[in-house]
Order: sequence, then structure tokens, then C-alpha cells
Amino acid sequence: MLETVVPGVYAWMQPDGTWWVNNAGAVAAGDEVFLVDTCATEARTRSFLTAVEQAAPGRPIRMAVNTHQHGDHTYGNSLLPAGTVLIGHECMREGLRTDPIIDGCPPFWQPVPDWGNVTRRLPDVAVRDRLTVYAGDTRIELLHPGGPAHTTGDLVAWLPDERVLFTGDLVFSGLTPLVFMGSLPGAMGALHWMAALEPAYVVPGHGPLLTGEEIAAAFDKIGRYYELVLDTAVDGLSAGLTPLEAARECDLGEFAAWADAERIVLNLHRAYADQQGSELDLIAALSDAVAWRGGPMPTSV
Repeated sequence: MLETVVPGVYAWMQPDGTWWVNNAGAVAAGDEVFLVDTCATEARTRSFLTAVEQAAPGRPIRMAVNTHQHGDHTYGNSLLPAGTVLIGHECMREGLRTDPIIDGCPPFWQPVPDWGNVTRRLPDVAVRDRLTVYAGDTRIELLHPGGPAHTTGDLVAWLPDERVLFTGDLVFSGLTPLVFMGSLPGAMGALHWMAALEPAYVVPGHGPLLTGEEIAAAFDKIGRYYELVLDTAVDGLSAGLTPLEAARECDLGEFAAWADAERIVLNLHRAYADQQGSELDLIAALSDAVAWRGGPMPTSV
């Protein structure tokens, strides 16, 4: 569903926001459109593009940005209209270039997503720190948080005049955050960094739109979750537990009702890898998440 955030700025909100079901956005100004992200599948991306055309008829999509490399935000890139300039962080570009899941999703999820007729499309423009672009007279600042957070190549799209912030997956609204390809301290720092912008509207990568006082409350709760993960990792390492064993010992408390709770395992794998100075084993992390659930992670794509 395409929601108007402020006039000319739209959020593509996809409930329920769980695995592979993302939010995206559009800015229609002057005679053009700027997009924030695509979607995981051909069907979802085509629905998004159709809704944007209906909201801004006759205005071509000139530019788009990927907020990070993950397929729920990028696999629909190849369906963008010809001539669209695609932007992404330089680490995001490399991550998508080497992403194997678009070629065949492993059975860690059920049902396995049907991507449809999509192909790998990489950004044309690679950003390192920041880039300012315009849709008509609307200023859009593409900003990197300064280091690994959700991933190593995150960008936000910040509209300073409208005070609208598209966060990508630096924010999960009302469901379990995921940082196993980034950094827990970096993700915590990114919350403070985004809060300092003083947005009036936050379009998260997943979950409902946040406005006003909801923003600070959501950021605070996400920060508390990250603290729980870090504390659990410290205790687990001290006790000689594996990430899966530590996750099974962890009381999720106020976060237990969040969807995709198995991400505690994935996030602990990241915390363990960082504290041990080792590389994260992606397959082992996903396998442990499935073991924690007792079966494949559910999807609604």
C-alpha cells in the first residue's frame, strides 16, 4: 500500500514486514520521481511501481537508491524503467554483486520465495560517505552512518526540508532487528546518529511508519534489544556456550512478542564473531536460527 507521508513523499508499506517483505518509498517532485529501494520479488516490485505511477502519473523515474544490499530491497532493481540511474553504497554494490541467494534461495525459509523474472542489477553510482540528489526542487541527502550497522553498506535517504527519513533496515518498527551482516555497536550508534537529524517521519525498512514521539520510543526499544544481545553474548562466551546455546538460555522478555524472534541467534553469531575477532559463518548462523525455531523460518512473500 502506498501511503502519503507528506505531499509528494510516499511510503510503500508491506505488512507484515517479516522475512523478505520490506518497505520502500518514492519522492515525486517537479516532473520526476526518485525511488527508495525496490522489493524482493517481481510481483511485489511491479505492484510498487504501478502504485507509484498511479500516484504520480506521467512522471518518469529518474533515479533510485538501494539502502543496502539485501534482496528484499534490491532484487526488483532489474524491473526499474530503462534509463533509471541506480545509486548505492560501494560496499552494498559489492555485496549484491556476490550475493548467491538471488540465484537460488536455500531452504532456510518456508515457503522458499519465488523471485519471478528478476536479474541481478547493480548500482550505476557508488557512494562512500554521502551524496545529495534532487527530485525537482526536493533535496534528498543519501548518508552513510560511518561504519557497519545493519550491513557494511547502509544508506539513509533524508529529506531535510520535509523532515522525512527513509532508514532502510537501520530501523525495524515493531519486529526483531537484524544485524548479523553488520555490527551491533554500529547499529546502536546509527540510532543516535539518525535521532540527531530530528526527523518528524521515519519510514523504516520493515514495520509501520513512525511519527512524532513514536520515533524516540522505537529507537529506545531497539537500543535496549541490542543491549540484550550484547549482554547475552558476553555471558554466553564466559560460560563457554555456543550462540545457539546462548540464544536458548536468553529470556527475550519485552521483545518476545516481536516477529522473527529467531534473529536472536543470528545477532548472537555476529556478536560472538566480533568479540572473538573471527569471520561470521553465514550458513552456520542460518542453520542455528532454523534449529532454534525447530523448522524453517516462515515467509509470506
